Amino acid sequence: MDKDRKARAAAASADGGTSAPAANSSTAKPFTRRFPRFVIDVRLQVKMFQAGEFRSCWGRSTEMGQDGIGATLTGSLEPGEIVTLEIPLPLTPYPIKVRAIVRYRQGLRYGFEFLTLNDNQRDTIKRVCDYLATKA
Repeated sequence: MDKDRKARAAAASADGGTSAPAANSSTAKPFTRRFPRFVIDVRLQVKMFQAGEFRSCWGRSTEMGQDGIGATLTGSLEPGEIVTLEIPLPLTPYPIKVRAIVRYRQGLRYGFEFLTLNDNQRDTIKRVCDYLATKA
């Protein structure tokens, strides 16, 4: 996939797939998410292993769904990197700690897909998404 197509794919995933398909890709399917996203604004911490050492940075979430979260970060990550996210969610007494993969980057905005959620984390995230759906 060339850089231009990657950029369009990242833009489509960033805006929920509402951007128009490229003129030269008549067979391209519009991007659709598995789960809806909901606005959420919490401070989160990202921990990663880069250049042979553990690092961390802070960010603010922008949206969340049952399978991932979008955030604006102070650090620099590349798509494909695996990180640990610590997210203080409404309705929970402690931040949840989840592994995630960076799916896209647009400047300081990132999209993360959750990996290896246990049943308790999955239930918590679903409950929070149901709550956020009532706030919209």
